[in-house]
Amino acid sequence: MRKTQAVLLLFLLTAAAASALERPGVEFKVFQFPAAMIPTIDGSTGDWDIVPDDYAIGIGELRDTVGNNPTNPKDLDVTVKVGWVKGMDKLYILYEAYDDFWEFDSPGGRNDIFELVVDGDLSGGPFINDLRAEKLSAWEGYSRFQGVHAQNYHICTPALDKSWALVWGCQPWIGRLPWSNAAYSYDFRQGESGRLILECWITPFDYAPHEGPDRSAVSNLVENGLIGLSWAIIDYDGHEGKSDGFYNLSHKTTMYGNASDLVSFRLMPLEEHFRKPVEADWDFTVIDMDRRTVAFHDRSYGNITKWHWDFGDGTTSTERNPVHTYEKPGYYTVVVLTVEGPEGRARFSRPWDVAVK
Repeated sequence: MRKTQAVLLLFLLTAAAASALERPGVEFKVFQFPAAMIPTIDGSTGDWDIVPDDYAIGIGELRDTVGNNPTNPKDLDVTVKVGWVKGMDKLYILYEAYDDFWEFDSPGGRNDIFELVVDGDLSGGPFINDLRAEKLSAWEGYSRFQGVHAQNYHICTPALDKSWALVWGCQPWIGRLPWSNAAYSYDFRQGESGRLILECWITPFDYAPHEGPDRSAVSNLVENGLIGLSWAIIDYDGHEGKSDGFYNLSHKTTMYGNASDLVSFRLMPLEEHFRKPVEADWDFTVIDMDRRTVAFHDRSYGNITKWHWDFGDGTTSTERNPVHTYEKPGYYTVVVLTVEGPEGRARFSRPWDVAVK
């Protein structure tokens, strides 16, 4: 298949998957943090000051799909920002909320909840047994199906003497390090009003089994790719355990257990002001170790018209993505790519990376 055909096929498949999500035509953005500016999970907002305002998703985007109550920022006001880092399959979340009555001191499940649902590979469909057309037995539905291909986190806001999140699936291990982490900042007590900051990160999984992480498959997050994501606020105001609303981004209640009812989010490239006009970068694949043949891949950024490769063995190339065969085995300590364009020149080396026998 030609490259253009492959790109077109990928676009069509992504477009088809996105169209199957709730709120067709709506697409939110996931901010890409520079690698040197990854948020620290400490419950403060300082690391998020670099995120533009158009990434923030406020209460006005939510609907109460259970009680049909209108949103009222004087009673409940929330803002959410979502981030990612290229090369790391994690989603970073900043949740800022005001509530006129915080419910959180019960040891059980009655707690103000930020319910976060993610489908990293847009696999879609129900992931809760109760929503299946053909239900499995209770244990099979739980242990072999619930939360396996998309995940639901009931995040306590705040968590007091309990886990920060109830993972509503058969894999509670995803709610702990090294798969997730969370921190809070607040100064109110049970039943009081006030503002809360929740900062967390989670790992989306294409396959998260009951048995544990050894056989799991983490979702591969790629630049400009789409994921399914949504959240809901379950707000308790002390009314004998009855919630005052299920305010959700999807506008469909079953977003809690059907990945097709999530919303489209795009993993954005770096904002331009974080980049130089021209940046050199490259990677490689050893395609035949016995013949010492290596394929080099240009990953540079900018308007580039010239490439110059120094393979570290005295030979060079001006191709963009050359294939090179080394005559002798060894560790090639300095392989250098130099790129040029109308806006500048840059070079990048990877010492010791290329080794052939």
